[in-house]
Amino acid sequence: MKNTTRSHSAPLSLIVAADLQDHLMSACNDLDRLQDLLADASTVLMDSFRGAAEHLIEHRRADVDGTLTALLDPVHHKLGSAVTALQFHDLTAQLIQHTHSRLRSCADRLACELFADDEDGQAVVEPAPLRPNPVTQAEMDVGSIELF
Repeated sequence: MKNTTRSHSAPLSLIVAADLQDHLMSACNDLDRLQDLLADASTVLMDSFRGAAEHLIEHRRADVDGTLTALLDPVHHKLGSAVTALQFHDLTAQLIQHTHSRLRSCADRLACELFADDEDGQAVVEPAPLRPNPVTQAEMDVGSIELF
């Protein structure tokens, strides 16, 4: 049976390194697309919830005897909870950007170390994030919110 583990001192082959760099850059591109998709979905959802909340407020104003208000209060509360949950977009955007920066830094360092003699000139290495995790919040609590 062949030993497939390589020594820490054995250098990566240029083909393996180039392939690894391509995969890291593809992951960065996927994260960019994910961030765009999340941003678009969050915008549509936020606009929809804002429209629904404004619609409820208009009907509350027209509710003279309070009957409709009693029915609409739970719906308005649920919309507020949904908007709070949508604020996860900011947290995910930070995590995606952080991961993107880490991957990009790895790809840049790999290119700099292995392809330093490239005809395009010296590679620029994007520094890795200093903190291991930009987001420490693990959950969202309902509180006072403002519709954007």
